[in-house]
Amino acid sequence: MFLLPFTAISNLNYGIRTKKFLKMIRKTIQLLTLFVLTSTVGLNAQERRYTFKKGSYDGVGKWYMQREISHVMGYQGMSWLERDEREKEENTSTLLANMNISKTDDIADIGAGSGYHVFKMADMATAGTIYAVDIQDEMLAAMRDKKLAGKITNVALVKGSEKSINLEPNSVDKVLIVDVYHEMNFPYEMMASIKKAMRADAKLYLIEYRGEDPNVPIKELHKMTEAQAVTEMKALGLELEENTDNLPWQHCMVFVKGG
Repeated sequence: MFLLPFTAISNLNYGIRTKKFLKMIRKTIQLLTLFVLTSTVGLNAQERRYTFKKGSYDGVGKWYMQREISHVMGYQGMSWLERDEREKEENTSTLLANMNISKTDDIADIGAGSGYHVFKMADMATAGTIYAVDIQDEMLAAMRDKKLAGKITNVALVKGSEKSINLEPNSVDKVLIVDVYHEMNFPYEMMASIKKAMRADAKLYLIEYRGEDPNVPIKELHKMTEAQAVTEMKALGLELEENTDNLPWQHCMVFVKGG
């Protein structure tokens, strides 16, 4: 029987262990490389989605699909949301009539502000829930005061984020976004979150001041054209069902999930 010297056996075992160790290192490097590449692809996709350049005084210098995102109207403008002239200027009662709200509808008001539309809808959808979503604590506090003062039980206040409305999937029949979409810092991510919350036959009511009309007395970045809205919604698989042209200054665009 042929026996290897002890040193040879030790060297052989060391070689085997070294090969296993090197194999493990190579595998680790491969996994790390894959992780970095995957992360970079995701980052690059987001970087391509948004671009940054100098723009309007009213904008944030961030662009999405050739549109500059505007500054958010802060809680300091709450009185403007509640102004006496709003019904005359925007015909808000016609807007709510356009929505064909039923008693059992679950509705999300995105960027609900001080709740101007929220509590009107709560009176209409008495057996449903109105989700009042906003990212500003001051707006949520104002709605909380109204809710408590009126002892209203079918309004749920929801703190959203810049990328999510924080609602459960398939939880709403209708979504209302009034003069807010153009201010969203991450419109793609927000709309993806909204679409996820919409039930299969849900309708999205996107209300924006008409960008095609120079006579609408609103700053340009706070307006949108129908064409631009359609382009941006299409990126998420939302299709324009109709644009109800019966409001004085605004588009009332109705989007649904694509087939």
